[in-house]
Amino acid sequence: MSLSASSEPVPGAAEDRRRGRRIAFVILALCAAPTVAAWLAYFVWQPQSRLNYGELIEARPISDPELRRLDGSAFRLSQLRGRWVLLQIDSGACAEGCRKKLLYMRQVRLAQGKDAERIERMWLLADGAPPDAALLRDHEGLRVARAPGRAFVAEFPAARSPADHIYLLDPLGNLVLRFPSDPDAQRMVKDLARLLRASRVG
Repeated sequence: MSLSASSEPVPGAAEDRRRGRRIAFVILALCAAPTVAAWLAYFVWQPQSRLNYGELIEARPISDPELRRLDGSAFRLSQLRGRWVLLQIDSGACAEGCRKKLLYMRQVRLAQGKDAERIERMWLLADGAPPDAALLRDHEGLRVARAPGRAFVAEFPAARSPADHIYLLDPLGNLVLRFPSDPDAQRMVKDLARLLRASRVG
């Protein structure tokens, strides 16, 4: 009797099993959700931060040593605070790559239209070679000063040489982005436009 009774189906057992499976599925879905979201973000919907063309640098202030202009007068980067600064470091002899960077800096600034006045351009001379006077005339408004030494130049991160990049300083004097020496100018323009729209300073 007892054996035959135990073999009889328990009322509601099938429904309990279905409910248990549904609960297990919900728990599994909740556990998998972060992984699925990360996959979609990486391969399908790129996060806003990945829209940057320039390489993000962990924001940090650049030191402020006394620099020397071509006429020998003193100059400090802090004098440009309150402005965004496109900066390149290169020899005063300024070979083709150097000249291209100067051109990109000028054109990217001009492309910002009425916001162009919020951007300064800085050429730090990495050596004692004198820049060509005609080149300087082609880049009116460009700030030029000699870097004070290797320790200061080393503050600008680069895999090989700072001359391989165009750097961007924010209005507070922090180094925030670097671009390749031969950049995609349109994407560089868009990077700066987004920063200028979002910035409450500079």
